[in-house]
Amino acid sequence: MLTFHTINESLHDCITALKQGHLVAFPTETVYGLGGDACNRQAILRIFSAKDRPSFNPLIVHLSSPEQVGDYAETPETFKRLSKIFSPGPLTYILKRKPACPVSEFVSAGMDTLAVRIPSHPVAQTLLKSYGGPIAAPSANLSEHISPTAAEHVYKNFKDRTEPKIILDGGPCQEGLESTVIDLTQPEPTLLRLGTVTQAFLEDVLGRRVLPPPRTEKISSPGQMRRHYSPSLPLRINAHTPKPDEAFIAFGPTNIQQNVFQLSPTCNLAEAATNLYKMLYLADQPTLYKGIAIMAVPNIGLGAAINDRLLRAAKKKDT
Repeated sequence: MLTFHTINESLHDCITALKQGHLVAFPTETVYGLGGDACNRQAILRIFSAKDRPSFNPLIVHLSSPEQVGDYAETPETFKRLSKIFSPGPLTYILKRKPACPVSEFVSAGMDTLAVRIPSHPVAQTLLKSYGGPIAAPSANLSEHISPTAAEHVYKNFKDRTEPKIILDGGPCQEGLESTVIDLTQPEPTLLRLGTVTQAFLEDVLGRRVLPPPRTEKISSPGQMRRHYSPSLPLRINAHTPKPDEAFIAFGPTNIQQNVFQLSPTCNLAEAATNLYKMLYLADQPTLYKGIAIMAVPNIGLGAAINDRLLRAAKKKDT
């Protein structure tokens, strides 16, 4: 049975589980991750199986420091410049795998690239430093479903499954949205997933243009599935008022009095990003509602990342 542990209680057990090819759920500053030894083929297959994740959707490898990245992937000057500012933190880099990279090819979904991130959450840092090797960790949810920003979300997702063996409870995630993903393998740095590290921030550091996410259905990075982050109930976005049988997720002041879940009463985008998945979990109650309506969020700055998640979450299956 899944139980919650703190890093101090279970660090030894976590290391043992990872070395044996099992999975450990742990917090990062973005969302909770479902972690396994990135070099262990069996562990990676367990991640895909536990999440019902399609094998063509690559995973992010987590490391404790930017200096470790060179052991597994090429590190161009763009990586060095960005990692000095944003790592540890919520930025994932798509890099060329080194020929002798020991990370399982299943992590990269057969591609010659590697997605790497250095999380800043103290629990993640303690786990990674103690383990010493790379940990592959997508979000600790079932494929296409809402990402978890609290340990209880992870429990809800996996309570009937054999993995993960341990859930590390590090409290609620501060960022609330998955990391920004930037591809550094092309002549022009290219965003592949929007997040709290915005295009403007990246361009300021690099002193050059960063291309926006390409309009393609090719999956070359985590977070590019057309349907993703979805509640079990239908999601209606840019709503002014809810229908009688809908939960209502508000952004800013509202006259609606019942069944309201608030992203940010002051229209603060950072607060809204932190609360997005929490409110989706709270509103996703099929015994109480038949759908979820959510107010419009401005599509500027961090709002663009929030709307990216909402557009994918609102997609119907098989469309």
